[in-house]
Amino acid sequence: MTLAKAYVFIAKEHNNLHLAWELSSKIRSCQLLLSKAAMRGRPISLEEAKPIVTGLSALIYKAQDAHYDIATSMMTMKSHIQALEERANAATVQTTVFGQSVAEAVPKSLHCLMIKLTSEWLTEQMSSSRREVADENRNSPRLVDNNLYHFCIFTDNVIAASVVVNSTVSNADHPKQLVFHVVTNKVSYKAMQAWFLGNDFKGSAVEIQSVEEFSWLNASYSPVVKQLMDTDSRAYYFGDQETNSEPKVRNPKYLSLLNHLRFYIPEIYPQLEKIVFLDDDVVVQKDLTPLFSLDLHGNVNGAVETCLEAFHRYYKYLNFSDPLISSKFDPQACGWAFGMNVFDLIAWRKANVTARYHYWQEKNRERTLWKLGTLPPGLLAFYGLTEPLDRRWHVLGLGYDVNIDNRLIETAAVIHYNGNMKPWLKIGIGRYKPFWLKFLNSSHPYLQDCVTA
Repeated sequence: MTLAKAYVFIAKEHNNLHLAWELSSKIRSCQLLLSKAAMRGRPISLEEAKPIVTGLSALIYKAQDAHYDIATSMMTMKSHIQALEERANAATVQTTVFGQSVAEAVPKSLHCLMIKLTSEWLTEQMSSSRREVADENRNSPRLVDNNLYHFCIFTDNVIAASVVVNSTVSNADHPKQLVFHVVTNKVSYKAMQAWFLGNDFKGSAVEIQSVEEFSWLNASYSPVVKQLMDTDSRAYYFGDQETNSEPKVRNPKYLSLLNHLRFYIPEIYPQLEKIVFLDDDVVVQKDLTPLFSLDLHGNVNGAVETCLEAFHRYYKYLNFSDPLISSKFDPQACGWAFGMNVFDLIAWRKANVTARYHYWQEKNRERTLWKLGTLPPGLLAFYGLTEPLDRRWHVLGLGYDVNIDNRLIETAAVIHYNGNMKPWLKIGIGRYKPFWLKFLNSSHPYLQDCVTA
């Protein structure tokens, strides 16, 4: 049958459509016979097979007589394979582009919610009272009390931030001892304030700031701010698809300062001594306060390592052909994950990790040491300063891997939807969505209105 299929292609190329039709007809007869045998559970008898095989053999000889020899068949099949490979590669790239586009797009319901919350914040009757409460929250002594448990989240996604906070307090033994520091941008600031002031999070404190408030974080101080403002950098991330071989590079998050705030935590919170950083695409399932009593053995960063597979080692993230990298780092060193990290800010300041981060950002101005993301510079800045945590603290992959063991998910303190298939998107992986939806306040009238709008 395989040979007959090859001759169908060749016959069509030589415009012998009748032969191609005859071969296709016999191939379908063979497939039908195999299907019947499989359904009835009995092997094919000689009487059944003989007429079909004889007819197909005769057609193959006929094709050979038409000078469709083996060499011709091999060349034809090779060209078809190459064409199929090219189509498959093009489809893969296109799928990546489409998937990236969907992941970047703001869902209609989320956009609707942002508009409603911003409108509420600006409503004259609500604005004065809400702002008074917001001012009180900003000046609360709880925000700098090192006897409490501090968490930071940097995001412009109201719903994502809400789920992170809600899941954390819902699983905390003493939620009133939790303090959340949320930094967003000026576009989302009013909506974020309205949401967190209008909902109860079990007595925990929630501080909302805008990244634009950090006047010290400017191009003269931060290399990454300078690079984000650079025309060439913006062209690199948002240039023509034909000139950029990596579709995932064209993602607005790589040009968002919020994505880089994780390297400035000690300066954003100068009075704090320890803090847990949470990405906005995580769900907390256990009490996280024991993280604050873990012994980091003098290290700065407590993180779960990801090198159970070879591709999560340093050589996969960094350019070891550059002597600046190869002379200072072990290519087999184990990678680790951002998303749930406990930071000792006293040790951070002592080791001056932010200066190390600046050094490597300056060295990578031409993007020769790594291409994109915050993990590669994180691997460099925290090299030798990272304490491995038990894997159960942070389970990754729910945004791309459909085969994660349920037992691993159920025992995890934090599950992370890293990848394009976020739980608030239609393309999110169905079996993982309930873990996220469990902590979404779906009864909120704005959410109900926006989902049905």
